[in-house]
Amino acid sequence: MDWDNLRFFLELARSGTLQSAARRLAVDHTTVARRIQALEKQVGSPLFSREAGGHRLTEAGRRLQPQVEAMENAFRSVESAAPASQEGLSGVVRIGATEGFGTVVLAPQLALFAGRHPKLVIDLLAMPRLVHLSRREADIVISLERPARGPVVVTKLTDYTLRLYASKAYLALHSAIETRDDLRGHTFISYVDDLLFSKELQYLDELHKPDTFALRSTSILAQHAAVAAGAGIAVLPAFIAERDASLAPVLPKQAHFTRTFWMSMPAETKHLGRMQAVWGFVRETAEAQRSMLQLAA
Repeated sequence: MDWDNLRFFLELARSGTLQSAARRLAVDHTTVARRIQALEKQVGSPLFSREAGGHRLTEAGRRLQPQVEAMENAFRSVESAAPASQEGLSGVVRIGATEGFGTVVLAPQLALFAGRHPKLVIDLLAMPRLVHLSRREADIVISLERPARGPVVVTKLTDYTLRLYASKAYLALHSAIETRDDLRGHTFISYVDDLLFSKELQYLDELHKPDTFALRSTSILAQHAAVAAGAGIAVLPAFIAERDASLAPVLPKQAHFTRTFWMSMPAETKHLGRMQAVWGFVRETAEAQRSMLQLAA
């Protein structure tokens, strides 16, 4: 039986769609379909039922999956013990992170790290949405909420501070803001409520119900750009706003929020050298940036 066919089977079983499996395997979705058809012919039974939302394992597929996973674990053990694995990090590690943290904090450092390991490829998914570890969208995920369940390794990466910010130009043109009541009548910039991917992003509910929004966006980088342009006031991560000399904190003692980044990866891959190295490097990066991530109240 062709191991490659089994590998394609496992990826489709985990991701649920031909397109997602194809992305993970760096092939065309028709290649995945062809491999699955070849495997089903070999085993003499359908392994997936084709549904509108994707591919669901049949009873035969569910029986096969743990056996193939055992083969995968054995292969990885051999791979990590092989002499070639000691020559340097190689392969692909895909990291899913929130847009701001991934872009501002991780991207520059991960690029330097990958540069020191020519055979290693880092895929950084810095996106204004949740990247799902369970769907195999990434190998390591940095999220605002601690994964609640599943065979995953989880660690608290770091706390980080958010404050209310406005441009100095905006503040010069508007009435002084010395108390929460003074926020009335000011224009705000925030997230699109019905597209929030985490309840941890509901900062304004703790502070003030704005009367007017200049802009609402799913992107924290877009919000920062709007604030810098003088369009209004917004809650921004300090690690973004404090780098911008055109901005100033508003009510820094009262409008001060703390959130947490959690990092997770599948337990089955924690022994891989490239995973351990990238995991450790991300932790070191967060620690090195602690003074910017966490501001005193």
